[in-house]
Amino acid sequence: MGVIGSLLGELHPDRRRAVPVDLDSDLERDLGLDSLGRAELLLRLSRTFRVSLPARLIGEAATPADLLAAIQAAGMARIVRVAASGEGTLPPAAEPHRAATLIEVLAFHVRHHPDRPHLRLLQEGGSETVLSYAELDRRARRVAAGLLGRGLAGGDRVAIMLPTGPGFFTAFLGILLAGGVPVPLYPPFRRTGIQDHLQRQAGILANAAPEILIGSAELGPFGRLLRDRVDTLRVLTSVEELAAADPLAAAVPVTGASLALIQYTSGSTGDPKGVMLTHANLLANIRAMGEALGASSSDVVVSWLPLYHDMGLIGCWLGSLYFGARAVILSPLAFLADPAAWLRAIHQHRGTISAAPNFAYELCLRALRDEDLTGLDLGSLRVLTNGAEAVSPHTLARFAERFGPHGLRASALAPVYGLAECAVGLAFPPLGRGPRIDWIDRAALAREGAARTAPPGAPGAVGFPACGGPLRGHQIRVVDEAGHELPERREGRLQFRGPSATTGYFRRPDLTRTLFCGDWLESGDLAYLAGGEVHVTGRTKDIIIRAGRKIHPHEIEAAAGEVEGVRKGCVAAIASRDPRTGTERLILVAETRLTEPDARADLHGRLMRATAALLDQPPDEIVLCPPHTVPKTSSGKIRRAALRALSESGDLRGPRPGPRGELARLALGSLRARLRRSARLAGEAAYAAAWWGLVVAFGAVLWLLVLVLPTRPARHAALRSGLRGFFRLAGMPLLTEGGPVPPGALVVANHASYLDAAVLAAILPGTPAFVAKHELAGQRVAGPFLRRLGAAFVHRGTAEGVADAGTLIDRIRAGEQLVAFPEGTFTRAPGLCGFHLGAFAAACRAGIPVVPVAIAGTRSRLRADQWFPRRGTIRVAIGAPVAPDGTDFPAAIRLRDAVRGVVLAQCGEPDLGAGTTAAPGTEA
Repeated sequence: MGVIGSLLGELHPDRRRAVPVDLDSDLERDLGLDSLGRAELLLRLSRTFRVSLPARLIGEAATPADLLAAIQAAGMARIVRVAASGEGTLPPAAEPHRAATLIEVLAFHVRHHPDRPHLRLLQEGGSETVLSYAELDRRARRVAAGLLGRGLAGGDRVAIMLPTGPGFFTAFLGILLAGGVPVPLYPPFRRTGIQDHLQRQAGILANAAPEILIGSAELGPFGRLLRDRVDTLRVLTSVEELAAADPLAAAVPVTGASLALIQYTSGSTGDPKGVMLTHANLLANIRAMGEALGASSSDVVVSWLPLYHDMGLIGCWLGSLYFGARAVILSPLAFLADPAAWLRAIHQHRGTISAAPNFAYELCLRALRDEDLTGLDLGSLRVLTNGAEAVSPHTLARFAERFGPHGLRASALAPVYGLAECAVGLAFPPLGRGPRIDWIDRAALAREGAARTAPPGAPGAVGFPACGGPLRGHQIRVVDEAGHELPERREGRLQFRGPSATTGYFRRPDLTRTLFCGDWLESGDLAYLAGGEVHVTGRTKDIIIRAGRKIHPHEIEAAAGEVEGVRKGCVAAIASRDPRTGTERLILVAETRLTEPDARADLHGRLMRATAALLDQPPDEIVLCPPHTVPKTSSGKIRRAALRALSESGDLRGPRPGPRGELARLALGSLRARLRRSARLAGEAAYAAAWWGLVVAFGAVLWLLVLVLPTRPARHAALRSGLRGFFRLAGMPLLTEGGPVPPGALVVANHASYLDAAVLAAILPGTPAFVAKHELAGQRVAGPFLRRLGAAFVHRGTAEGVADAGTLIDRIRAGEQLVAFPEGTFTRAPGLCGFHLGAFAAACRAGIPVVPVAIAGTRSRLRADQWFPRRGTIRVAIGAPVAPDGTDFPAAIRLRDAVRGVVLAQCGEPDLGAGTTAAPGTEA
C-alpha cells in the first residue's frame, strides 16, 4: 500500500486529499492508473520486493490484491544468482529423414521415443511445464477430434490467437492432424482489451477466411463481433473445449504439397499478406537450416520469440521438433519485462542454439546490470543467430565483449538472412566462424552501386555483416533495375528461389504477381554478393534518391548510431519528397535520452557533422526524439514506411456527431415572452440547419479531396483551407494567439468538444498527425479519411497503450508533429480534467518539447450530447514549448503538470483535476 500510495502522490500531487487505497481498489477506475502508470507500479513493486513479476500483470491485474498475490507467488523466483539446471543429457535420437509432412515428423518421434521430453515451457513464478512427444501427440489428437466434430474440412483455415503456452503447441499440431491449415495471429495482451484487439485483427481474419478461431476462454463473448466482420467465421472456441473430445485415432491424410501454414508478415494489418507455406516448404527449410547449424537431437534450443512469427515458430520450435531437440520456451513478455530471463534460461538449461533480432541484443546491453549477470555462464552456446532486421556490426562486437567474460564465444555469433517468403531462413554463414564484416567505400556504393573494399575505420568506410551463402538447394542472385544479373560487389535487387519458396500470398493475386520475376522471387531487399556471401544493404523501398544519388539508410543510421548520446539501433533515415523541387528530402530520426537544450543542440551538431561526412552534404532535417519513438515491427525491424507516412500524413480526430435535435422549450410567462422565446429558438434552429448543411457540404467535398489527393501535404492544405472557410461561413471565427509551433514538437490541447480537432486542423501548419482513438480506424467514413491524413490510432485505457506509446515515439522520430488530447474525452460540464501520462512519457523518451494549446469556446459552440451549434468566437492560445527535464517516469509527471498548468491558465475553465480521476480516454 505504501508503494501504491507513493506513486499516486507523484501522479496527482495537486489532490487535496489522499485517495483511499485498499486491496479491492480498482487500479484504473478508483486509483486512476492508466497503462503507463500500471507499468511503473509493476516495476517499483518488482524492485521493492526483489521479485520478478510477469509483464502480463500490466493488463490483467485489476486490484492491489491481484498484485499482492503475484508478489507472493513470485517469492521463489527472486533473482539473486542463477543456478545451472540439474537436467542431464538425453540419448541421441534419430531424425525423420523420410518424413514428407510435419504430421509424419511427430509420428516418427512418438513411435521411436514417446517419453522423450520435447517442450519445456518456462512460466511465471519459476514453474515449468514439460511435454513429451507422446503427451504432445495425445493432446493434439484431442484437439483434432474436437475440430472435426465442429465440421472442419480438409484445407480449411483455423486461426490461432493464443499466447505462448501449452495450448498453442497442441492447437497448432491438432489443426494439422485434422487436415486444417493453422493461421497464427498476435494474441490479445489484456483481457479487458480483447474487443479492440479483435477489431484490429479483422483485416487478417477477413483475408484468411477461417471458419474456426481458437482463442482463450475470454474471447467467447466477442464472437458476434467477429462474425459480423468475418463472414466465414462460424466457430469461436478454446483448446480446453476442443480437448474434451476423445483422441483422434488417425490423422487426416495430407501430402508434402498440402498447405501447412499461412504466415502473415510483420507490419500493418491493414494490407494483410499471408505467405502460403506447404509441408514440403517447411521441411526443406528446416533441414537446410539444420545442416547449416549442425543441428541434432543433442541440442537445446532456447527461445522467447513470438510463435506467431516465422523466426520463433519455424526456426526455433518446428526446427527443434524435427531434430528431436529439447526446446526451452519463455514468452516474449517475459523477455521484455526482464531481458536477463533469456540469458538465465540459456545458462540453466545449457542452451546450445538461440536466436534473436538485433534489438534484443541491444536491449540486453542497455538494460542489464552487472548484478543481473552474477554467476551467468553462456559457454554452452554453439550458435547465437542475429537476424530478422538490419544487423549492426557494432552490436555484434559490443555483445561479444560484454558477455565474453560470461563464457560466450564470439565464434557463436552468426548474422543470418531470411524472410517469410522463404519460410524463414535463406542464407547462413559457415558454422563457428563468427561475424565477418565487409568494410566498403560508402561513396562508391552511393554513386556507382559498387562495393569497393575500404580499410576498417577509414573515413567514408561502412561495414556490412556477411550473412553467408544460400542454404543447400536454394539460389540467390542480385539483379539491376532491368532484371539483368549483376556480378559480385555490385548492388542490386536480391532475388531467390528454392524448395522453401512460397507459391504466393493467400487470396492476394495482385501482390503475388509483384512477388515473382519469372521463377525468381523478389526479396524486397538490396544487397551485393562478395565471396558468394550475401551482404544486405537495405530495403528496396527504403532507398533514397537525392540529387540523382542513391543513399542507403543503413549506412547513415550506422554512422549516426556511433555518435555518443544516440541510442544504437534506434536511428532511422527516411526520405520525404519535396513538392517544390521534385527531389527527396533526407530526414534523420534519432532516439536520445538527452533533454537539456544545450546537450541536444550539441548532439544535433555532432550528428550533422557525422552524416555530412558520409553524404558530402548534411541531411535536410535531423529530428531528436525520446526512446521508443522509432516505429518497429513486432519482429524488431524499423518501419521506415510508417515513419515516412507519419512525416507526410495528417489527422482529423473525433467522430462526427449523428443527428439529434434539442427539444424546444417554451417559457412560461406572458405571450410576448413566449413569442420572443419562440423567435429565438426558430433563429437558432435555422442557424443549426444552415450549420449542418455546411457540415454536410464541406464534409463531403473535403472527404473526397482527402481520399483522392496524392500527397499528404496536399490533403492537409485542402483540409486546412476548407475548414477555415467553414468556420468563417459558420459564424465561428477563429482567433489565434501565441505561437508559432516549432517543428517536431508534440502539440497537446484540452478537449472540450467535437470541434477541437477541426479547430486545430484549421490553424496548425504543415501536416499534423492527430492521436485518435483506435475505434475510429474501423469506421467506414472516418477510418479511410483519418488514415489518409496519417492519424495515429491508439487504445484507450488499456495495457496496449504501452505498445502504442512506442509507436507514437517512432512517428515523432520520423519527423511527424503529433497532436494529442491528454484528457482523452470531454464532458458537458465545463472544466479541465486530469491529463493521462502517455503523451508526456513519449515526449520525455523522445526528448522533444511539448507545446501547450488552450482552446476556449468550443464547448459552448457545440456541447457534448447536443447537436445544436452556437455562433461565437473560438479562441486558441498557443503557449511556449515546454521541454522535458528527463526521460524517466517522474520527468513525465513533471512535464505533464507543467503543461497542464499552462493550459489551465488559458482555457478559462475550472480545474477538475484536483481530487478527481480523469475519465478514461485516449492514451498516447
